[in-house]
Amino acid sequence: MTLEIELRGIELHGYHGVLASEREVGQPFLFDVWLEVAEPAADQISETVDYRAVTGCLREVSAEPRQLLETLAAAAADALLARFPVRRARVRVRKPEVRLDAPLEFAAVTATRTVSR
Repeated sequence: MTLEIELRGIELHGYHGVLASEREVGQPFLFDVWLEVAEPAADQISETVDYRAVTGCLREVSAEPRQLLETLAAAAADALLARFPVRRARVRVRKPEVRLDAPLEFAAVTATRTVSR
């Protein structure tokens, strides 16, 4: 049996974007994460994924500047799948301060990775 862990709105400061100013000054990015995990055999944190460790992993991925949200979301999903005992990782990265010539709530990209068997 599987369960889905959902962590929404993890806010991390990052230096991602096409514009040089975005990579120099930085801005907030919001990470939404869904992790498919096996149901824990016991009521112990060691039997599942520690949310603090997930946030730390995302912080490490976000520390490396990238131009594209696409590559940021993909790198985050890859890192979560590699580091934790999950069957599937889906990561949406939202950029609320995206700079366009029209008002916009946010830009977002979602990447999904699945363990291949």
